[in-house]
Amino acid sequence: MALGTIVAIVVLAAIALFALYVISARNRIIRFDNSIDNAWAQIDVQLKRRADLIPNLVETVKGYAAHEKGVLEGVTAARAGLVNAKSPEEANAANNVLTQALGRLFAVAEAYPQLKANENFLQLQDELTHTENKVSFARQFYNDEVLRYNNAVTTFPGTLFAGSLGKTKRGMLEIPAPDREVPKVKFS
Repeated sequence: MALGTIVAIVVLAAIALFALYVISARNRIIRFDNSIDNAWAQIDVQLKRRADLIPNLVETVKGYAAHEKGVLEGVTAARAGLVNAKSPEEANAANNVLTQALGRLFAVAEAYPQLKANENFLQLQDELTHTENKVSFARQFYNDEVLRYNNAVTTFPGTLFAGSLGKTKRGMLEIPAPDREVPKVKFS
């Protein structure tokens, strides 16, 4: 073979390897982006499950604590905020509001021994607890996926391709500052 032919083959092979490398790096970013969307869908499923349990819980409490109208309306409004959220950030914020409202609801339930002993209430409370655990796990998974994606789009060679794909860093789901405070326990 002539030297020119060998050089042409080597150049074509190098171009082919570079093209495969570019395709691989680009596809890696796209896979990570899709993985984040999937992780959010898993959170959304759990939040929907949680929201679906709320009306039954409110109705159960209503039967025992009808004069706690403000607390019940707060839970209902917080649930509506979660159901109507349009983005992961909105859903996360609405979920935090719902968590606080449910905390107030369960605090009210403490004042009603018959309610605390009601089998339907106990079952709903247990289902909410299990769903909360699933939401926590799904959030952790989401944040892990966001970390992988952010690493891919902010490190070399991903930075070379992220911009052309319109991909930028994504935000993680975080706990708002008031919820991070450690509760103060006082013994009188």
